Amino acid sequence: MPGRHAARPWPGYFCSCQKLAYGCLTATRLMHSRNEHHSERINLRTTPTVKRLLQQAAAASHKDLSEFILEHAIVAAARILADRRLFLLDEGRWQQLLDALEHSPKDRPRLKQLFTEPGLLD
Repeated sequence: MPGRHAARPWPGYFCSCQKLAYGCLTATRLMHSRNEHHSERINLRTTPTVKRLLQQAAAASHKDLSEFILEHAIVAAARILADRRLFLLDEGRWQQLLDALEHSPKDRPRLKQLFTEPGLLD
């Protein structure tokens, strides 16, 4: 589609058309979603030292402990999953990707034959 990625925020930004839950703003949106009832529980066990550390950080952030842990867990989860949805490419590789997406794949008769023949387990 021409122009589909014309407004990319920086060169090499590849949008997989997924909304990326990335950063505190989206974490806050996910935490306070009006579409879903907050019915699921997550139980954690930790040491008293770690609990005190988390409580101090939550207090410094003006949040309760659950809100603090959940917000930071959402951000961490989004960052881990983002590498599966976000590809950073230099301008040359970006253009190669766009060219590959716009052109039909090369005909591979041997590969086509492989998929049409019965396999060992068929």
